[in-house]
Amino acid sequence: MLALLLGAVVVGSALGSVTIPAREVLAALWHGLSGRPLLGNDVIVWQLRLPRVVMAVLVGGSLSLCGGAFQGVFRNPLADPYLLGVASGAALGATTAIVANWPHHLIPLAALVSGLAATLLTLGLAREGQRFPPSRLILAGVVVGSVCSAASTALLLRGEDRAREVLSYTLGNLSFSGWAEVAAVLPYALLGGGVLLLLGRALDTLQLGDLTAQSLGVPVETLRLIVVIAVSLATAGAVAYVGIIGFVGLIVPHTVRLAFGAGHRILLPFSALLGGSLLVLADLLARTTLLSQVGIVTTLLGGPFFLYLLRRRSDD
Repeated sequence: MLALLLGAVVVGSALGSVTIPAREVLAALWHGLSGRPLLGNDVIVWQLRLPRVVMAVLVGGSLSLCGGAFQGVFRNPLADPYLLGVASGAALGATTAIVANWPHHLIPLAALVSGLAATLLTLGLAREGQRFPPSRLILAGVVVGSVCSAASTALLLRGEDRAREVLSYTLGNLSFSGWAEVAAVLPYALLGGGVLLLLGRALDTLQLGDLTAQSLGVPVETLRLIVVIAVSLATAGAVAYVGIIGFVGLIVPHTVRLAFGAGHRILLPFSALLGGSLLVLADLLARTTLLSQVGIVTTLLGGPFFLYLLRRRSDD
């Protein structure tokens, strides 16, 4: 998986309007890491392509890791990182900022705050005493997501001249990713993802059922709340800066599960690595073809592939 990720990074940095040989890409990476002056193709790699590639690794890895964690904590194969309304909430915040003509650097902040607020609202609606039943969480997430989507549509109809910019956000876009954006997303990815990676054993135990997990010493409600918070942080950070990228958090964990088994201590880190590789290659396809938006590529590839996985599961 690490070799695949490294290969995707090299290919993503090599191909574009100007093709750079892989050997020169590796040399450019070494020059930058060793502090040597950047000359010629080194500048293209480090200033133009590598920030976008690194952002794809962070976002793809975060979404895939979060999808695997949600599928485990809800014991639902259709769960994805957007289940509790964080994506719709972030889209509402971004739409509000775009239609109101806020400065461009404030749009991700608006999306981040709105996405986290949508998750907190979902938690508040789903709470039952000290418990957060999975069915209530899912239903509350659907309701909050629908309301946020309706509000985004209403705002968009009032600001039709900004429709193209809003649509570009909702389809996912890595073209504005620079080192500043990477630095902004990195803390959310590391914090949320790091917490989830530490919970692999507990998520394995949870697959035996809530009562059995409790009898084995797993604080089920606390575990569920921690996973929701960690997923929300990582997902909100990713969505705020690159928009809504579909299917990555859904199909990558399924692929890893088929290849390496369902144990979360393997599933979660392998999903992060494979998700990063997948999004780098999907973005490469988007920027070198007429598809242009990475979210379109992931949906066109992910939809049929997920149907294939469902058919395979039913045949088995």
